[in-house]
This record gives sequence, C-alpha cells and structure tokens, in this order.
Amino acid sequence: MAEIGYDKPLYILPFDHRASFEKGLFGFAPPLSAEQTETVAASKQVVYDGLKAAMAQGVPREAAGILVDEQFGAAVLRDAAAQGYITAAPVEKSGQNEFNFEYGDQWREHIAKFKPTFVKALVRYNPEDDDAMNRRQAARLKELGEYAHSEGQKFMFELLVPMTKDQSDRLEGDQHLFDHDLRPSLMIAAIKELQGLGVEPDVWKIEGLDRREDAAAVAGAAQRDGRGKVGCILLGRGSNEAGIIHWLKAAAPLPAFIGFAVGRTSFWDALAGLRDKKISREQAVADIAGRYVKWVKTFEGARAG
Repeated sequence: MAEIGYDKPLYILPFDHRASFEKGLFGFAPPLSAEQTETVAASKQVVYDGLKAAMAQGVPREAAGILVDEQFGAAVLRDAAAQGYITAAPVEKSGQNEFNFEYGDQWREHIAKFKPTFVKALVRYNPEDDDAMNRRQAARLKELGEYAHSEGQKFMFELLVPMTKDQSDRLEGDQHLFDHDLRPSLMIAAIKELQGLGVEPDVWKIEGLDRREDAAAVAGAAQRDGRGKVGCILLGRGSNEAGIIHWLKAAAPLPAFIGFAVGRTSFWDALAGLRDKKISREQAVADIAGRYVKWVKTFEGARAG
C-alpha cells in the first residue's frame, strides 16, 4: 500500500455547516437570496477571524486549520490558502442519510478550484444498516480518496455511526447507552469494512468516546496493517464544553490522536449573540478564539501528561 496518513498535530476549526447556518442560525429557507447568502458568508468570516486571533495568541500556525464550505466560505478558503494555512473543504451534500457529492459529477472540478490540504467527506455509516447502501457509499468514497491522493491532497473521513431502527428498538432509543455500549464496536467494524472496500483516509474524524480504551481500540483499527501514519481527530458533535474537554483528555495521550475538529461548541454562542446584537463583532471573534485556544491547551496539556 502506498503510504497514506497524516501524523502531525491538527487542530481544525470546522464551520462547513450549511443547513444549520441557513435554518438553525438565521431561519433562512433555501433558495437563499443574495443578501441572505452574504449574511451567512459574513458570519463565517467572523469564525475565520477567530482562528486568526487564536494564532496571534500562540496556537501553532502549522497545526491550525479551517474546514469551510465553498458555498458560503469561498473567500475564506482562498485567503487561507494564500496565507499558507491548513485548509479542508467538504464534498458531501449536506444533511443526507447516504453520502453523495454536493456538486454531482462536477465534484472533481470543485475540489480542483480550491485545492484544499484536505478533502473532507462526512458519512453516516453503520455496518448493521442497509448493506446495498453501504456498498454504494463505499464505492463513491473509494473514488474520492483515490482522486485526492492522485492530486497530492489528503483525505479526511468524518465517520458518524447513527443508530439503526433495530438498534434503537433494542436499546429503547437510549442514545447514551448506544454511545457507551454499542457505538465503539460499530465504529471499529465500520472502519475495517470501509478499509476492506478500498476506502483509505489519511485522517479519521471521529465522534468522541468516553472511555480511553475505546478510543485506543478505534485508533488501532484506523492504523492496522501498515497504516501506522493514519491519524485520528475528535469531532465535537455539538457537545457542551465539559463533554468536549472530557473527550479531549481521553484521546490526547494516545499517539494516534493528532488533534480535534470542534465546530459548533466553538462558535455557535458567539454567532447567536452577534446575530441578536448582544455582543459586538470584536467580542464574537474574541469568544471564538478563546474557546479554540482552550481546546488546544486542553489537548496539548493532556498529551504532555
């Protein structure tokens, strides 16, 4: 296997959310007017300025990165690339149960336009779900990974494992029980299944795990069979601050975990406050920077032991 992987520190500020900005933050219904589109784009610029403020406070430039969409963040992607920052861009159609490309057959051209450091795919994949759907998803993802690697880019895979109806029935819909008892083994099975179908990410972006031994087992699956340079980063899942800090501390001491991608918990309150004119733009930027710096310090502190 050609060497894949990314094993340097990676602290991503993700704000590639589309539906949750349009509907959730601003109450806009697609298709958006030019003015509404500009409103969303301006809010993403605030998050980007938060990242830049955090770098001014000492977050290492070579580890700091953004994940933002082309639809509302094209200007941010271009500026970040010009500044030499780590960039990541999503390719998935937002809010779908089955992975498909945002721009249909034109997806390669859209990646080529921005040449992000990482091409990111968010995928809902439960190995006990519909087998035909999982195979269709895997075929598209294999093609995506091979394209990214042929272009000298890295492939970031955001794995979400939602409960199936059968699992929900078994656990009486208890999400906590699922996360604690079932999801870790399903994540491992999903990673192995996808690898077996030729899907080879450089970085797995995975949901936080409460127990360090589960985080270690998931990382072991990601790095098995000569994949020793493949990295794992934690995603925030919109959790509260205490939840994020718990997950960061559980994962940071494991060498396979190279960082995190914490989005909504970093920026949502600040952007909502700005929207409601409760805080200034400067305060919103400072708030986002402060939270992001806190994740970096928590991760690096737990890493150093």
